[in-house]
Amino acid sequence: MAFSFLAREAGRVHVCGHRGYSLHFPENTLPALEAAKAAGATTVEIDVVLTADGEPVILHDLSVDRTTDGHGFAADLSLEEIRGLDAGVRFHPAFAGTKIPTVAEALDWAEAGDMGVVLEIKEAERPDMAVDRVAALLQATGTGDRVIVIGFDHVMLKRAGERHPGLRTEAITHARHADLIGVLRACRASSASIELDMFHPDDARALHEAGLGNRVHVPRPDVLAEYWRGGRDPLPDLVQWIAHGLIDTISGDDVPFIAMLVKRAGRAG
Repeated sequence: MAFSFLAREAGRVHVCGHRGYSLHFPENTLPALEAAKAAGATTVEIDVVLTADGEPVILHDLSVDRTTDGHGFAADLSLEEIRGLDAGVRFHPAFAGTKIPTVAEALDWAEAGDMGVVLEIKEAERPDMAVDRVAALLQATGTGDRVIVIGFDHVMLKRAGERHPGLRTEAITHARHADLIGVLRACRASSASIELDMFHPDDARALHEAGLGNRVHVPRPDVLAEYWRGGRDPLPDLVQWIAHGLIDTISGDDVPFIAMLVKRAGRAG
């Protein structure tokens, strides 16, 4: 059966590990993806940039400085040079030797484990090339049904949909739009990524009535603690929204935490 990101088709609300289980594992690495799955994720969000030789690799930043022992922009480094970097040791010495994965490796992993992939185009200098390379990989590996391509650049998403009509896309939003459906239609997206503080159940109902989906990103418990200290708690409403089928995917860094919310709502499938 084809993989679906819509809760009503999947029979469950998806749990999405943001950059894998990035709270306790080096982000955007295969150990983080595997740990997310083990903690209850059914999908993972990864970030994609291109190497100098045009290979799509999983990296959040345009440079390798923050997450590896290397220096420089990924766009200036060959795949061989990228693969020679250590993407784990800066997170914790226990992860020394961890490599930056290629998108091809992540797709193989997802196919073997029946996982969905939310793939964000972070490539800034050659975004259309990044989309084209990803689309080619999806076609070659037959994994297009389990991948949704996302981005902040809605113009890029529109171009992606025009060049690759079968490609599913999701528009990242950091605001509550007056016409969210219009925003998605304009960029040919089938889903919206929404921050928890911008989510409204009326918008979710409208999306579903239009055949569109959503993914809601939830802060970590240490961030939510500020609400709790002030006598406020967004979680009861969130659990009810999940229970009522208003949310298709819950995303976050703390995978066991968001998996617990979905289980509490009775929507784990």
